[in-house]
Amino acid sequence: MPIRVLEPRLANQIAAGEVVERPASVIKEAVENSLDAGATKIDIDIEAGGTRLMRIRDDGSGISESDLALSLARHATSKIDSIEDLEAVASLGFRGEALASIASVARLMLTANTEPDSARGHQALCDGREMAVSVRPAPHPRGTTLEVRDLFYNMPARRKFLRTDKTEFGHIHEVVKRQALSRSDVTFTLRHNGKQTAQFNRASGEREMVRRVAAICGTEFAKHAVAVEREAGSLRLSGWVAEPTFSRSQADLQYFFVNGRVIRDKLVSHAIRQAYRDVLFHGRHPAFVLFLTLDPAGVDVNVHPTKHEVRFRDSRAVHDFLFGTLSRALADVRPGDTSAEFTSLENGQGPYGALQSGGSLSRQSGLLGGLPPGRSILSSAQGLRSGYPMTSSTVSQPEFSPDSVDVPPLGFAIAQLHGVYILSENQHGLVMVDMHAAHERVTYERLKHARDGSGITRQPLLVPQTLAVSNREAAIAGEQQAELSALGVLVEPVGEETVIVREVPAALIDSDVEALVRDVLADLLEFGTSDRIHGSLDELLSTMACHGSVRANRRLTIPEMNALLRDMEETERSGQCNHGRPTWVQLGMSDLDKLFLRGR
Repeated sequence: MPIRVLEPRLANQIAAGEVVERPASVIKEAVENSLDAGATKIDIDIEAGGTRLMRIRDDGSGISESDLALSLARHATSKIDSIEDLEAVASLGFRGEALASIASVARLMLTANTEPDSARGHQALCDGREMAVSVRPAPHPRGTTLEVRDLFYNMPARRKFLRTDKTEFGHIHEVVKRQALSRSDVTFTLRHNGKQTAQFNRASGEREMVRRVAAICGTEFAKHAVAVEREAGSLRLSGWVAEPTFSRSQADLQYFFVNGRVIRDKLVSHAIRQAYRDVLFHGRHPAFVLFLTLDPAGVDVNVHPTKHEVRFRDSRAVHDFLFGTLSRALADVRPGDTSAEFTSLENGQGPYGALQSGGSLSRQSGLLGGLPPGRSILSSAQGLRSGYPMTSSTVSQPEFSPDSVDVPPLGFAIAQLHGVYILSENQHGLVMVDMHAAHERVTYERLKHARDGSGITRQPLLVPQTLAVSNREAAIAGEQQAELSALGVLVEPVGEETVIVREVPAALIDSDVEALVRDVLADLLEFGTSDRIHGSLDELLSTMACHGSVRANRRLTIPEMNALLRDMEETERSGQCNHGRPTWVQLGMSDLDKLFLRGR
C-alpha cells in the first residue's frame, strides 16, 4: 500500500486511543489543565458516569479569545517552548494533545474568560465528526469551563468497552481524590447526576490537610499513620505511611506523588516494598500517601502518553533515599509514640494510637544485652533456647497507679494467660502481648544489629561456579564489583557472557548460589541496587530468632514479663513479629466499658 499522511481527524482519534481510555481520563487531563492555570476552586459535574456529560469549571487564568480555537489544535501548548523546557517540565500538562484528542471522540464546548472584572467570555465548539471549531461570545466569569458530551459517540466500538455508570464514576471519584491529595490548597467539588458526592475544601494549614487525608483515606488510616519528613540534597519526602499492622489485601490505598504528579513506578514500588520487607504479613500490601519533590530536571515525565509513569535520571539515589527514609521511619516507631495530628481527629487508639516517625535507636541492653566478645551470631541465638535471660531490667517494678506520670507505655505486667499472652496495665487500660512474637522481634533486631556491626563475612566456594549470563549482566557485574563485594559476593566477569562466583556470605554457603547471584544481577540492572543478600541473611536470622525466643507455655515471672515489656519499648519495629503479625494490642477503658455495657 502507498504511504500517505493521515487526515487530522483520524490522527486525533489515534492519539485519543492513548490519552482517553475512559471518562476518568478526561477528568484527569481537564483537572490538570485547571491546576496549571492557577485554579483555587474546581467544580466537576458528571452525568451517567461521564458518558453523557462531564463539566469541569475552574477559577483559573482562563483562555483568551484568540487562543480558544488554537487550544483545540493538536500539539498546541503554552507550557513548552524549547527542548530545555521539555527536559525540566514543572507543569502537569505539557503535550498539547488532551483537548484535541477529547474533541475527536466527543462533542466539546470550551468557554473561558481572562478578565477578572468582566463576564465577557468566549466559547469554542467542536464536533468529533468534522473537527471544525467555531468561536462565539458567551458570558463567563474569569476562568474556564470544559463541557464534554456523548463520549465515544462516533466510535461505537470504543464505547462498548466502557463499564457501568457506577464503575466509570468510581474511576472518576478516584481521580478527584488523587488530585485533592496532591493539592490541598484547592477546593474540589464532585457531583454525579445532580447529587454532590464529594467536597474537599481548601486546606489553609497543616491541620486542615490532615483532615483532608483522613476524609480521603479513612480515619483508620489516619489512626495508624506514621508521619514522614526528610530532606537530603535536592530530594524531599513527606507524607504518611501506615504502620504495618494496618495493611491491605490489595494495593488500593497507595498514593505517591512526584512534584505534585500522581505516578505509578516500579522503582518506587520496589523501594517501598523493601522498607516493609520484614514487618508486613505475607501477601499484604502497605498503605501510604507520600510526596516526593526534586529538581524537575532530575525526572523525565515524558515517557508515557498518560503521564502515569516517570523515569528518574539518578534512579539509584532516589531508590536509596526512599528506602532509607521509610525503613527508618517504620523502625523508629515505639510503643507510646503519638501524633496529635491524627489522634485529635478520632478519640480512638490503634495499637500505638496514631504514630509518627522519631525516637532513638534500640538500646543494646536488656534481653540480649549485645553480643559478648568472641560470640558468633549463631551461638548467641542458640544460647537463648535455654529460656528468657534474666537481666538488670528484671528487678521488681512498682505497682500501677492511675495518678502516676511514670507509667511506661506498655505498663506493668499483672498476669500471664495460658502461657501465651502477657497481660499488662497502663494508663489507657489493658495491654495484651504475644510473648513469643514480641521476644522474637527483640531477638531478631539484636541479631541484625550484631551482624551489621561486624559486617558480612565472606567464604570462598570450594569449587567456584561459572555462570552463563547476558551481556548486560556480565557488564553490570564488572561495573558493580565494589557493591557486590560489600554484599559479601565476589563475582568476576571472564567473558562477554560469563561470570565466575568465587565467594559468597558465609551464612549462605549452603544456599542456591546461582539463583541468588542471578537475582542480585537482575536487581542491579533494573533498580541500580539489590537487597537480595540482606534479605536472605535476614530470613536466616529470622529463623534463628524464632527458635531462640521464649515459646508458648513457658511460664514467666512478673519481673521477666516486665523485662520483656521494657525491651519492646526500646526495640525497633517491636509492633510486629518477624512475620508481620502484631505483637501487642491495647484495650482502652472505653473499649472495656463497651464490652460490659457500662454507662448505658
